[in-house]
Amino acid sequence: MPDQNSGLEDDAMPQCFSSRRRKSVAPACLLAFVATLGFAVPAAAQTAAPAATGGAAMEQFVPIAIYRTGPYAPGGSGIYGAYADYLALVNARDGGVNGVKLVYEECETGYQPDRMIECYERQKAKGPTGAAAFTPSGTGGVYALIDRMTADKIPSVTIGYGRTDSSDGRVFPYFFPLISNYWSENTATIRYIAEREGGLEKLKGKKIANVVMDFAAGRETQAILDAQAKRYGFEVTTFPITPPGLDQRAVWLQVRQYRPDWVLFRGWGAATPTGIKEAARAGIARDRIIGWWWSGSEEDVTPAGDAAKGFITAQFHATGPNYPVFEDIKKYVYAKGQGNVEENRIGSVYYVRGVLHGVAVTEAMRTAMKKFGNRPLTGDEVRWGLEHLVMTSERIKQLGLEGLMPEIKVTCADHEGDGAIRFQQWDGAKWVMISDWIKSDQSMVRPLIEASAAQFAKEKGITPRDCAGETN
Repeated sequence: MPDQNSGLEDDAMPQCFSSRRRKSVAPACLLAFVATLGFAVPAAAQTAAPAATGGAAMEQFVPIAIYRTGPYAPGGSGIYGAYADYLALVNARDGGVNGVKLVYEECETGYQPDRMIECYERQKAKGPTGAAAFTPSGTGGVYALIDRMTADKIPSVTIGYGRTDSSDGRVFPYFFPLISNYWSENTATIRYIAEREGGLEKLKGKKIANVVMDFAAGRETQAILDAQAKRYGFEVTTFPITPPGLDQRAVWLQVRQYRPDWVLFRGWGAATPTGIKEAARAGIARDRIIGWWWSGSEEDVTPAGDAAKGFITAQFHATGPNYPVFEDIKKYVYAKGQGNVEENRIGSVYYVRGVLHGVAVTEAMRTAMKKFGNRPLTGDEVRWGLEHLVMTSERIKQLGLEGLMPEIKVTCADHEGDGAIRFQQWDGAKWVMISDWIKSDQSMVRPLIEASAAQFAKEKGITPRDCAGETN
């Protein structure tokens, strides 16, 4: 996720708890806190999935860092609850991954980096081989855990977020911002705008307002946006939003005075509906505002009401409940009372992202087992599986995901996977896809990634790996 600025006190956060033991561990703290935020914890989620035993020889431990509490709770519960649902599906339908049962455990982070570190340290050594992979559940968490996870040889899987330059696997061997990173998303967005304007040459002289949350993930795209402005001849002006972004009136009045042709909007959490409503108040057409994917969930637009109609966002997956994988989850997980999210959220934006996390981790295990055998794997072996992960259209269809995600191919050097972006628009009731898959401009993105990664390597005294001998 973008960044960590929850502002919540430590004593508001429950500690780690296993998926089986949720009823017995800090129920008053967790449930009362979630209730104050207006979100329900499904009853099924309190009894879901096998708890970690740290024992059996054919069990693979998978930690789940989640934030069911705090101002960004809808994202945390949706993504990481769905992650658990997919692991439960693989257990119930397939008997695990090649006979290896998946044992998973939640740890509540409250969306704060210090708690993410605490969860990581608590969970990393569980199971017969330790954690298969870890999902830091926030860009700030990724930054905080780089040194620890590298030393421990446990891979980080962050789909659609994380540190962008960790896409260079030569410098960051254990970090995988899969499918697409923020810089790739930005180049695809400019390409989409060019399509709407009639071609890249039509961008010359256009004015783009860049309205961003003033934190690391928001600021991260400034360099690539400036490079695109120089190449294509458009003008860009940035308008920062102070987190948590609940007072944006002055910002959007400034945007109106700027009179942009297009607006890029990088909101997060409650800042997104706040910004949409202020844009409407300022008379800025929502169909000329393009949000990043962290502004593109149902929870982002529903609170904005009619003001959100026409709002466009980038997306690295499709949405909707009508995919075979979701039918299987309902049949094998929810029908048995073992779901981890409210059932009516299946197929929603955040839910899809959680399922994709589960797909990435389990398919990496499956890939790694071809080399290391059908047994529990170490984190380093799962890292190898991630670096050789190839999601073809055929495999995507076999998994019941056809149309839901793009093809990707991960390599030793490329930990992003060369995914693609689509664009969706809110019609007042649901998201509607309004574009085909659009590839990012790697001729611009990759040099910036390599330069940033090289600087990191220099600062840390890292010798980049030679990936010449690694093939998929």
